[in-house]
Amino acid sequence: MMNTMQDLLQEYKETRKHLRRVYADLSESVKVLDEVALSERKYLSEMISDVEYVIEWLETGRRPGSKRGIERRAAYEREISIDLVRMQAFVYRGTAGSPCNLTEWEKFQLEDALACLTARERECYILTHGEGFSFEETARFLCISKSSIQTLVTRAQNKIANCVATSLFLVG
Repeated sequence: MMNTMQDLLQEYKETRKHLRRVYADLSESVKVLDEVALSERKYLSEMISDVEYVIEWLETGRRPGSKRGIERRAAYEREISIDLVRMQAFVYRGTAGSPCNLTEWEKFQLEDALACLTARERECYILTHGEGFSFEETARFLCISKSSIQTLVTRAQNKIANCVATSLFLVG
């Protein structure tokens, strides 16, 4: 039984060395490659590739081929912290403007109005209008510029106005 990651890494390296040796022996021993030899070489090549993938993952500690690790995700992929007091408004009916005080029909109308927005526009619109954050605070949360927030919110407002004008569910 292996004790450490180093032992596991060493075992994969030995496996890779053995597979390369078998691949080279197969290539040298067969002068004219028939169908069987070609398929064996193909499988050996795939095995070597898979073992190298695992070795790279074990050595670097991150998925091979990914340009950014989890610590360098883009702003829209990061978790956004939410104020716990505001989060309680979703659970308890005590706060006047909380979503809990809305009827099912009003919740449906809100969802219908927000459905026309992209994920980014919706996020900015909800933070600024629904949560009451300023453009500057929202920009800080999302790690983008204040002007981008203004553009996204303006775009969202135009889309929602269009949606309200054309949707049957948002009448009255």
